Amino acid sequence: MKFTLFGATGGVGAQFARQACEAGHGVTAVVRDPARMAYTHPDLAVTRADVMDPEAIGPLIAGRDAVVSALGHRGPGPATVCAQSARSITAAMAAYDVRRLVVVSAAGMFTDGDGPFTRFVVKPILQRVLRENFADMSAMEQIVQASSLDWTIVRPPQLLDRPRTGTYRTSLDTTVPRGMRVARADVADLMLRTLERGEPLRRAVFLAN
Repeated sequence: MKFTLFGATGGVGAQFARQACEAGHGVTAVVRDPARMAYTHPDLAVTRADVMDPEAIGPLIAGRDAVVSALGHRGPGPATVCAQSARSITAAMAAYDVRRLVVVSAAGMFTDGDGPFTRFVVKPILQRVLRENFADMSAMEQIVQASSLDWTIVRPPQLLDRPRTGTYRTSLDTTVPRGMRVARADVADLMLRTLERGEPLRRAVFLAN
């Protein structure tokens, strides 16, 4: 399969690029600064483009089997990158008739399936601290869900730099009970499995170790 990947220099994106290439897929990583892409592979093409410009990224999406976005807010300033990039990516996909999209969001915005302590103590604190980031991700999800694309939203909890296990727990549309953490490598593993299997479509997947 051939993928276009946004957010390839982040933790989850870098893991996805590595795992996809090692599995024999082709990856076009669209980045702002190619020098930040440490991983190299014959099946990995790294190119510079502005994700916020649908006309710029359209040719990099054309003919691909799927688009993957692991973009997220970093550093100071207003958190708008997820929503703005979602508008651009979905517009470019529609223009070039590419239908499959996988995006990374966050489990912290949701409480369905959580126990009382997580629901009423942990999540309210988290949602206050990360309110701008979560607002941006929520807007991104609404844009993706309103599209006619074959989307999957992946919602991980706290992300850790740990080796891939491949034995994480998953749940559709509700949080994973006591699912507080997950390895970035396992998030990438789930994203790749989702694309290879072709499902679930138009659903949100929670996961946790």
